[in-house]
Amino acid sequence: MTEKNTRVGIEVGGTFTDIVAITNGRMRVAKVPSTPASPDVGAINALSKLGIAPASVSELVHGSTVATNAVLERKGARIAMLVTKGTRDVLSLQRHDRKSIYKLQYRKPEPIVARDNIFEVSGRIAADGEIVEPVDEQNDRDLIEKIVRSSDYDVIVICLLNSYVNVAHEILIKDIVRTIDPSFAVICSHEVSREFREYERASTTALAGFVQPVIKGYLNRFAASLAEDGFDGALSVMQSNGGRMPAAAVGDQPITALLSGPAAGVVGAVKAAESMGLRDLITLDMGGTSTDVAMIQNSRPELTAELEIDGLPIRTPVVDIVTVGAGGGSIAWIDDGAMLRVGPRSAGAVPGPASYGRGGTEPTVTDANLVRGSLRAGSLRDQGIDVDEEAALASFAPLSDALSLSNEDMADAVIRVAESNIVRAIQKISTERGNDPRRFTLVAFGGAAAVHAARVAEELNIRNVLVPMNAGVVSAAGLLSSDYVHYTVATQRYRLAVENLATIRGVIDGLKEKARDHLVNEGVSGAPNFEVFLEMRYVGQAFEIPVALNDIDDALTVEAIGRAFAAEHHRIFEFSKPADALAEIVSFRVGARIPAQVVRPMIDRGDDPGPPEQEIELREKGQTLKCRVVRSDHLGAEAESGPLLIEDGTTTILVPSNWTARRDASQHVVLEGGDQ
Repeated sequence: MTEKNTRVGIEVGGTFTDIVAITNGRMRVAKVPSTPASPDVGAINALSKLGIAPASVSELVHGSTVATNAVLERKGARIAMLVTKGTRDVLSLQRHDRKSIYKLQYRKPEPIVARDNIFEVSGRIAADGEIVEPVDEQNDRDLIEKIVRSSDYDVIVICLLNSYVNVAHEILIKDIVRTIDPSFAVICSHEVSREFREYERASTTALAGFVQPVIKGYLNRFAASLAEDGFDGALSVMQSNGGRMPAAAVGDQPITALLSGPAAGVVGAVKAAESMGLRDLITLDMGGTSTDVAMIQNSRPELTAELEIDGLPIRTPVVDIVTVGAGGGSIAWIDDGAMLRVGPRSAGAVPGPASYGRGGTEPTVTDANLVRGSLRAGSLRDQGIDVDEEAALASFAPLSDALSLSNEDMADAVIRVAESNIVRAIQKISTERGNDPRRFTLVAFGGAAAVHAARVAEELNIRNVLVPMNAGVVSAAGLLSSDYVHYTVATQRYRLAVENLATIRGVIDGLKEKARDHLVNEGVSGAPNFEVFLEMRYVGQAFEIPVALNDIDDALTVEAIGRAFAAEHHRIFEFSKPADALAEIVSFRVGARIPAQVVRPMIDRGDDPGPPEQEIELREKGQTLKCRVVRSDHLGAEAESGPLLIEDGTTTILVPSNWTARRDASQHVVLEGGDQ
C-alpha cells in the first residue's frame, strides 16, 4: 500500500500553474505552463513535474480561474430562467446608472440570459413574505415540462419575487422540476443568495446556473483523472471568501469559487506575514495575466458582499481585491494619442510573451524585464522555459522606432507605466478609502511582483516590503493554509432597539447553527469559529455597510452594536450621526470557520549550490547600473545594499540602489527603503 504522506496545493493561473507539495514536513515547489483549453491537464502536469504519485497524496487543495473564464468568455450552460409574472425584464433593466458617464454609445452589460429564455410562472409573494397569489401547479407543470423536454437547456434557474423572505414558492417550483426529471440541473435563488435587491439576486443566481455545469464537469474530470492514478484522499477547492470547501460542495455552489486563485494568494501572504508578527499589509500579487491587490488590517482580509465580473453583479462574500491588467504577460502598445499603454490585454499562456517562443510577437512586461536586464534568461529554467532574448528585443523594435528610444529605454518605460498602473490600484484600496499606505507593509508575491515591488513601494512612500519564501507560488501555498469556511446570509430588517435585541440574537444563533450544519453535512469535522457581520444603515439611507461583531459577539447589546456601526460608518464616510440617531439592520451574515492543519515545512532546495554570484547591467531611469545577482538562499540576515537581483527559482527580486535586502529567520526576504 502506498503511504499517503503528501499534501498538495495546485493553483491554476492564466499563464502558469503553481504547485506546492509538503511531504513529511518538507516542501517542494514548481511552476508549469497553464493549459487554458484543459486546465486539469496543467494540474496533472504539475504533479508529474515533482514526481508525485496521486496515490501518495492525502489531501489536495485546488484553485483555478475556470469559473471566471467561463463568465468572461460567455462559455457556460444554456439557461432557462423562471421568474414571477411581471419581472421578466429584471436582467435587462438592471440599475439606473451608467458605468461610463462620458461614453456616448454606452450600453449596459449584456445579460447572461437572453429575454427569450426567461419564462414567467404563477404565484406571488409580498415583501413581508405573505403569499398574495398561490402557485398554479398544473399550469406551471406544463410550462416546465416543455422546457425540460425541449433539449434546448442545461439548467433551470428559479428566481421568484421576494423569495429571500419566503422560500415556499421556489421550493414548490423546484419540486415540480424534480418530478418531471430528477436528474435535471436546477438552482434556486434562496440557495445561492438569500438577500434582497431583485436584480442583484437574479444576476447572482443566473451566473451560478451559467457556470455550474462548467465547474462541476471540470472538477469531475479532474477527480476522475486523479482517481485513475490511485488518488482517494480529500479534494477541496478554494472559494472567493478566502476559505475552502470539499470539491463536491463547490460543484453544487460554483458561484463561491469565482476568484479562488487571488483569494488563495491573500491567505498565503497573511500566513507568511504572521510568522514575522506583521498584521497590517497591502498584498501585491502579480502573475502572468493580471495584478491583484488587497488590504489586510489586523491579519483579517477585508470581505465585500458583492463583486462584478464583466459588469454583472454577484452577491457572495469575497475577499476585497482590486485587479488591474498589469501582469507579466500584459502587452505594451501605443494609443491613438501616441501615449504608451500597458494592458489590459495579455499574451496569457498561449501564445505568451515573445521571449517564450510559443508564437507571441508583441512586447510584454516580461519581455521588458528581459530587455532592460531586471530578469535573466536562466532564472526561468526552473519553470521549464528557455527564453529567447533576441525575440524579446525584436518585439520592442516597433515601439522603440515609434517613440525614438533605444530598446532598453523603451523597455524601462514599459516597466514604469506598468508600475504606475499598480500604484493606482493600490491607491484605490488605501488612500481613496481613508487608509495611509505608509503604515502598511507591502507583501509581494506571484511570479512577477517582486521585481517591481520596491519601486511601487517608493511611489506610495512605503518603506518595508516583504517577499515570502517561494514567492512565485504563494497562492498555491495559501491553498494549504486555508481554513474550511461557509457563510450563511439572511435579509431581515430590524430597527436597532432594545425590544428587538432578543430577535437579533436569535437570528444570529440560527445562522450559526445553519452554517455549522452545512459543514457537517459536507463531511467537514471540527469545532468551528464564527464570524458575524451585520449589514447596517441609518434609517433613510439607501445602502448599507458591513459591521463586524467578532469582538462583541459574546456581549451583544444595542449600545455595543451602535458603537461598532458608528465607528465603521465614520471610517468609511468620515462622519457618523449622534448616538440617538435611528439605525437599522438590513441583513445578517455569519461565517463558520474550521482552522486548517498548521504545518511549518522545511524547504527542500536539493543539492544544487546554484551559480556563483554574478554581475549584470541593468537599465533603469536613463542610467546603466552594475547589478549583482545572488540566489535567495545565499542571502543572509545582514542587510545587503542594492542594486541587487535576488533569484529563488520562482521569482526574481529587484533591490534598487537606495534599498537593502536581508533574509528573516522565517526564510522570507525583507526589503527596506532608504531616503528618497
